[in-house]
This record gives sequence, structure tokens and C-alpha cells, in this order.
Amino acid sequence: MPVYYTPKSKPHDRRLVTVEEYKHYHRNGYLIVRGLLSEEIVGELFDLAERTRLENKRQIAVQENSRDPLKEEFAQATRVHMLSRIDAAAERGLLNAHVLDVVEALIGPDVYALQSMMFLNPPGKGGQGWHQDACYIKTHPDTLIGAWIALERADEENGCLWVVPGSNHEPVYPPEEVGGGNVHAVDAFEDLHAVRNVSHLDDDVNTLSRVVSQYPPPTPVVLEPGDVLFFDSHLFHRSYPNRSADRFRRAYVCHYCNARSLVPWDHDGFEGDSGNAKQILARGATHLPHASPSFGTEVYLAEKGEEGAGVRMMGMPNGMMMPVGERKEK
Repeated sequence: MPVYYTPKSKPHDRRLVTVEEYKHYHRNGYLIVRGLLSEEIVGELFDLAERTRLENKRQIAVQENSRDPLKEEFAQATRVHMLSRIDAAAERGLLNAHVLDVVEALIGPDVYALQSMMFLNPPGKGGQGWHQDACYIKTHPDTLIGAWIALERADEENGCLWVVPGSNHEPVYPPEEVGGGNVHAVDAFEDLHAVRNVSHLDDDVNTLSRVVSQYPPPTPVVLEPGDVLFFDSHLFHRSYPNRSADRFRRAYVCHYCNARSLVPWDHDGFEGDSGNAKQILARGATHLPHASPSFGTEVYLAEKGEEGAGVRMMGMPNGMMMPVGERKEK
């Protein structure tokens, strides 16, 4: 007998998503959820950001007397990737239940947790030009979503994110310089042109800005600590360098996708045809390989359904769409 798949995670203190929020996300490509994370959780992630910043400063100091040609690169560093694989607090942030509640509703019910990035952005630093996240992290089917967690106020002065509402309906424009496969089938489009210098801060250099210019003026996303911006991987978005005199712009940014997607990506590389085995199953279930939390963070996976008589089609009294020929006994 078949077993039904019931897409319902274990009971917990869930953050429910409204129909209007769901519609706003899929119509505009983003959703701001105010006050999603508590002061305690934000404080833990803020402390992690500070530890990361101070550790970076120590590394830079070590470089001062060296001849390392990358010394300036260390000094300019504004982000650290994949802390969730080496730090328990970072893993808890990546697998935060309320963040996953929203992700589960928007792209689930099955969710992989893929990536974490800690942004530090001190005064005068940071910023990234127009880009689409699916250009860098590809999933098949194409289900990537980002969650941008504000650890302090982010505004126009200290380098908040800017988005182009509705641009999530655009295809992913393939950059000439970025390899690693395509999001869309090769040659499926008649007029999907390549772009150059994606993520470059200068709009005259970053040719994706020409597509952005076809839309109304972009929208700044001003966030307070604990607010979370969820955004589609096709959405055009960017940030500017921190123009404040004495404020940082600390944020924790995570990426997820539907756990039924093949993920031909992993931050640290992988063997075989995908990186799925390195991605944490955070919600639901999957038929694909997956990882478990390294630091024991609790996740709420799908409950198995009841055994039953299979799924029926609509139409005839017996559930069939049309009568089925049967052999009659003589």
C-alpha cells in the first residue's frame, strides 16, 4: 500500500504567513517581515559578528609585516562566508525556526539550508552592484530564496539593500565572466542576452544596470534589528558602500531552496554531480541526499502520513477520469 506524504512539520511555535504576504512575495519578489527575530537571537548573531570582526582585525595585524600581495584584500574584507559550518551560533541563525517558517510557506514545504554570510560593512566599505543571486547559486528546479537578517539599523546612509520590485519575473541574465552552468536551458530563449561585470558598483560598467533602468526607480529597504527581508533569487538588488562616519552595517544573510531541487553548487566544493549531500535538510522531506545540523540545532521535518489506498483522480464515482476496460469473468 502507498504511504501519503503529508507536508506538515512537527508542531512548534510557528510564525504563520498570511495569504497577502505570500502574494506580495511572488508578485514583487520580496517580503519584509518586521520584528521576526527576538532581541536575544539578534544579540547572539550581533556578538558573532563582533567576534568575527575582531578576528579579522587580528588576521590583518598579522599581515602588516608580511609581503603577502593579498594584504590589502584582507584589509578590505567586509563579509565572511559559511560561518554556519564552524560556529554553533551561526548554525542556529541559519536554521532559525521563524525564518524557516516563512521560507517553508514561500517555497516549501521541503527546504534545504544552503549558505550563510556575515556582512560587517564598516564605514567607507561594503557595497555590491546590481546582480541576481541565482547567477551564483543555481538550483534545478530554480527555487533559491534569500533571507537578509538585520543585526542593526540598515538605512540609506550606512548601505541598506535596494530592490527592483517585480524584477523577480525576469530570467537570470548569464554573466560572461561567471561559469558553473546556466539557470535556464541553453538556447531556450530567443533574446536572452549576456551581461558583463555583474555586481560591479559602477552602473556604467555593470551592464545589468541597463535592464534595471527599464523599471521604475529602485526601492531602499530600511530595516531595524530583527527585521528580515526575504527575496527571490531573480530579483535585481544591490547595496552601496557605507557612507556613515561611525556606523557599521552588520547583517546575517542566508540562502535556501526547495529540497526537491538538484543543487549543482557548494561553497567548499563537492564530488559527483551535485552538492546536495552537503546541504542541511531544514524542513519537510526529500528523496535527494542531504546533511544534518553539525551542532545539533533542532529542525522540524515532515511527519509521515497514514497508509492509504492511493491518490484518486476526480470524475467517476470510483475516482477515475473515465471508465476503464475490465476483463469480465466467464
